[in-house]
Amino acid sequence: MAVRTLNEASTVLGLRWFGIFYACDMFQRPLICTDLTDGLQRLVHFIPSLAANGMQQITFLHAVPFSQRQTIPQIDEAKAQAARDRLSSAQTSLPENVKVNIEIQGGKPLDCILNAVKIYKPDLIILGTSSQGALSGRLFGSTLSELSKRAVAPLLILRPQLLSTYTIEELELRCRHLFRYLLVPFNGSKASNYSVEKIKQLAVNRPPDFLQKCLLYWVIEEGNYSDLLESCITPEIRQKLESAETELQSLGIEVLSQIAQGESVPQTLNVATEQDISAIACSSGSFGTFVEWSVPSFASEILKRSWYPVLYFPPQRG
Repeated sequence: MAVRTLNEASTVLGLRWFGIFYACDMFQRPLICTDLTDGLQRLVHFIPSLAANGMQQITFLHAVPFSQRQTIPQIDEAKAQAARDRLSSAQTSLPENVKVNIEIQGGKPLDCILNAVKIYKPDLIILGTSSQGALSGRLFGSTLSELSKRAVAPLLILRPQLLSTYTIEELELRCRHLFRYLLVPFNGSKASNYSVEKIKQLAVNRPPDFLQKCLLYWVIEEGNYSDLLESCITPEIRQKLESAETELQSLGIEVLSQIAQGESVPQTLNVATEQDISAIACSSGSFGTFVEWSVPSFASEILKRSWYPVLYFPPQRG
């Protein structure tokens, strides 16, 4: 169990950020970032259920903010020890071939996450949204945006309101089925094709409870919503949807496809309530870029508004 200040971690690993691009495969090395109020701290009690998803090296990260009154940044050892004590139960009675790391660092959450990425090379970063008001929400949004720009790993966003209300029995089942049934917003765009490609990579050599089913959901926004849906479905739409469906089915995934009319974000969130999904999986070509300031992306709106877990694939930018 390591306790590091930001300066100490940087000294060990070098001060330069080289940019780590991820190769998406079945998730084996998740980095769970918790502020100990977001519900993610409860996951320390469900390591066997997380391991059922193929996870073998699970790291819990907690960032202890530096005091504004300090001239030289220094971690509060009492707070660090308290955090370590709360998370240490994750390291007891582990399943075979599963390792759990407890990482306590001092500094800003984003800086601590990037340092932990260098140390543990996670293939998934799990984050909880803020439950502490608008200011914390903006800070969380900037962290999420920066992680997307750096494309260090796929991100799984979980709502604290969801995690905090589950009973032990319910949360055990949720952890076991994190990725069992994915809702994939799809419209033949580069971003949606990218999501399908990453899901295909995840499907290789997956465990039984992992990626059993996908719903490809295409929302037609153009045209008059009073028109009959069938008149809006072009041969090109059918071809692109069928092609993606066939690619996923070839890997043994049960695939459903559905086409709807309306506004993409509300329609997607509505269908999520009607299906037995585990998470919404998406990507974006603009989230985390300057374009996002003027035209919010579909993915960013889903991340802001979805009460369902969101699996986000940051696009690699060369």
